[in-house]
Amino acid sequence: MIESLNNFLTILNDYWQPLLFWDGTAFSGLAVTLWVLVLSLLLGLVLAIPLSVGRVSKNRWIAWPIWFFSYVFRGTPLYVQILLIYSGVIGLQFVRDTPPLQAFFMSGYNCLVLALMLNTLAYTTEIFAGYIKNSAHGELDAARAFGMSRYKMYTRVILPSALRRALPAYSNEVILMLHATSLAFTATVPDILKVARDANAATYLTFAAYGTAAVMYMCISFVLVALFRRLEKRTLGFLGHSQH
Repeated sequence: MIESLNNFLTILNDYWQPLLFWDGTAFSGLAVTLWVLVLSLLLGLVLAIPLSVGRVSKNRWIAWPIWFFSYVFRGTPLYVQILLIYSGVIGLQFVRDTPPLQAFFMSGYNCLVLALMLNTLAYTTEIFAGYIKNSAHGELDAARAFGMSRYKMYTRVILPSALRRALPAYSNEVILMLHATSLAFTATVPDILKVARDANAATYLTFAAYGTAAVMYMCISFVLVALFRRLEKRTLGFLGHSQH
């Protein structure tokens, strides 16, 4: 037990800077993980709102392409998606012949954020679409009684209500995306796990190195869960009961 504790202290003493500290030039593993997570989630969230509306559209030419996109990214492993985007796309001739595209796909950060964004976009679209479909009939009848157009119904009634009710499910997606950032090494991005891998290679203290990374992920998860719980209490209080 004492030896294990000493191993953890050794890892923290030798690698706390690459794990936690930012000197203004090189980002720490924690900073990279949070940056990738926030950026991919933000882009995915913004795009998921219009796509979820299109997903429930009665127009098959709108709904079916969105369904197909969602099916592909939910039906294939994220690890494979990252490999295809990071290692595969750059091998396409038209990408190599287009300087902006070549520059974009040469960056591991860009490829990782794109892969994570597309993956969370697929799941978030389905989450929001499900809650849009389950909108309360009373709310819709009231909106029609006020003479609201379909656009106003979506912007003032359907979407605000659906997004609030989707918070518990979306919070789970955020935690899953946090865990998914551990695949950043696939695109050679120096996140928390990459630093832990380097620490393990240098010290051979495998349990301590990866255990430190695990504790960091758990701490971030705890903070995210706490934030979402507070947000849910504020936005779902009108329901009068827990969503869990």
